[in-house]
Amino acid sequence: MKKIILPVDFSDSSNKLVDYAVSFAKDVNAEIALIHVAASDIGFVIGDMGFQYFPEVEENEIKYELKELNRLEQQVISQGVNCTHILKQGIAGDTILEFADEKNADYIVVGSHGRSGVYDVFIGSLTKEITKKSKIPVLVVPCHDEE
Repeated sequence: MKKIILPVDFSDSSNKLVDYAVSFAKDVNAEIALIHVAASDIGFVIGDMGFQYFPEVEENEIKYELKELNRLEQQVISQGVNCTHILKQGIAGDTILEFADEKNADYIVVGSHGRSGVYDVFIGSLTKEITKKSKIPVLVVPCHDEE
């Protein structure tokens, strides 16, 4: 059975991306591995006293992210596709590509939010990074709202 890596960020477009990945998984007889990459600095705040760490902030964020991963996993399974999930911390692009390699994945399915230009210069594009560095096919799903 083939394996699809599906990075999710819990944005409004995540459901659209999951639905596309499920349809694709059925077409190619694949299972889906959801991955969410949490920021490494969850719980750190800069204030008047410099950097401060609040473990309860990190704990609450991780709980929320795991709950969302579970919800999306059940959404996939309910449509008849095997699914697992994992939450990792790190640099998103590198972490996703390393996970795809660990899982010996056949595809990565990512969403494109339709941002470009100045946004890419200052923020960068995770989708662009993954498509440039990936050793396996990357399917890019347009997830931005149509105007």
